[in-house]
Amino acid sequence: MEKPLRITFLDVPPSPALEAHIRSKAEKLEQFHPHLVGCQVYVELDAKHRHQGRLFSVRLELKVPGDLLVVTRHAAEDVYVALRDAFDAARRQLESHARRLRGEVKTHEPEGSGHVARLFPDGYGFIEADDGRELYFHRENVVNTDFDRLEVGSPVRFLAEPAKEGWQAKRVSAR
Repeated sequence: MEKPLRITFLDVPPSPALEAHIRSKAEKLEQFHPHLVGCQVYVELDAKHRHQGRLFSVRLELKVPGDLLVVTRHAAEDVYVALRDAFDAARRQLESHARRLRGEVKTHEPEGSGHVARLFPDGYGFIEADDGRELYFHRENVVNTDFDRLEVGSPVRFLAEPAKEGWQAKRVSAR
């Protein structure tokens, strides 16, 4: 990390063991993002829930180039559980952010359009897309309308996916 780790205890007495645990967890975060700039950790004893016992909240603020990732975990009775949950969530956010930076984010095909070419009483049919492809679809893939209301020639929108035996339409909806 470019900036030193900052730990703030709010209504929680600081302890060397707890601080060492936090430092260890924070060091491991650097494995999941190549350019982690800084990390601030807030550990708080939640005074609002006194009738439920001692509940801890943890907030992490992770600075990465061009962004601030924030993770908050509330109401764990064990401060170490609250820290574990917060750092696990932070790891997932850092991994996701790093994937976006590398351009590895899954993108969906743009929504296609066409019309119903054929329907079968067994609950499936075929769509002729505007680009000329023919796509299979099943009644379970029809959304926002009932399969039984579709007719040959009905205009539809869909998401196209390659399948074992050709293209398949998902999320089919009437236009």
